[in-house]
Amino acid sequence: MTPSRRPTLTLAAWLVAFGLVPVGFAEAQQATLQKTSRIEFPAPVDSNSPAFWQRIDGLDQLHVVNSFDGRRQMSRGPTVNQLAWAHQMTCTTECDGRRWLEAILQDVDGTLYGYYHGEPNWIACDAPGKTAPRIGAARSRDGGYTWEDLGVVLEAPADTEQCETLNDYFVGGIGDVSVILDERHVDVYFFFSVYSRHPSQQGVAVGRMLWADRDAPQGRVAVWDAGVWRYPSIDTAGVMRYPAAHPVYPAAISWHDPSGRVDAFWGPSVHWNTYLEQYVMLLNRSSDSTWTQEGVYVAFSPVLDDPSRWSVPQKILKGGRWYSQVLGLEPGSGTDTVAGQVARFFNEGVSEYVIVFQKAR
Repeated sequence: MTPSRRPTLTLAAWLVAFGLVPVGFAEAQQATLQKTSRIEFPAPVDSNSPAFWQRIDGLDQLHVVNSFDGRRQMSRGPTVNQLAWAHQMTCTTECDGRRWLEAILQDVDGTLYGYYHGEPNWIACDAPGKTAPRIGAARSRDGGYTWEDLGVVLEAPADTEQCETLNDYFVGGIGDVSVILDERHVDVYFFFSVYSRHPSQQGVAVGRMLWADRDAPQGRVAVWDAGVWRYPSIDTAGVMRYPAAHPVYPAAISWHDPSGRVDAFWGPSVHWNTYLEQYVMLLNRSSDSTWTQEGVYVAFSPVLDDPSRWSVPQKILKGGRWYSQVLGLEPGSGTDTVAGQVARFFNEGVSEYVIVFQKAR
């Protein structure tokens, strides 16, 4: 059966039926949105916006990176309510195409490692305006003002483009990434969206890399394939070949369905919640090829190394904008990857809600 002709199931039933989540785990935690005063990031946004803390002139300063149309700007201030535009960020090495810097990890010496959604300059399938994104890494030694490209670290398998597609943006590829370091500082986990022409590969997938490989990451990121972590290989011509990932949250209706309908999660944003002592993922869900936002969802997991532990996503907002994420409110530690019981909830750089987490009773 084609994806659009599958029997109608609830989201929870769909995921449980395919063995992707344990029955009943979804009820373990909860998250709700509460209306509050509106704030906006200082720069325009069309991706996840990573944050980090650094001490400037003796004061802890929150830094937030916003990307728009492939360009990056960094703001800073003592709190998320007091951010001011600081600098346009530049790439010190040759950069192919546009880059959206969606995740930043900070080393103990202050070095920043960024991970970007990249859209190459070449036109995919001779279709103007459409592309096949990929995920790359970069490094900054000056607090985020300039970045050295470390190359592509994740890419879709070869020949997985769908040239005949109604999708407004992509003929394939992977992107819209969130990255988090595990609590032991051993592994880096990548949560990303897959737009392959194969419906069974579409959805939200997971990769991981040893933190020790952060300065030479190419070829070092493995993808989760239903219980097995698979690394890329180099063929006889010296070309890197990337394996397909098995999605944690598969698309119910393909991104390239000829009807123009879509039912797929994408654009994950993952943080460690210090109150729940769980990992939390926010997800966008699209309903058609123009990326109409059906809603915003939340999911939970106690671990990162077993992606099958992620819960059935719960809907927390009808409609909304793209790029849902949190920003923790704890001075000196709250970011897009670390938050407590109450955090700011952002959609496309705008926050009109706090998100409140509750433990299971």
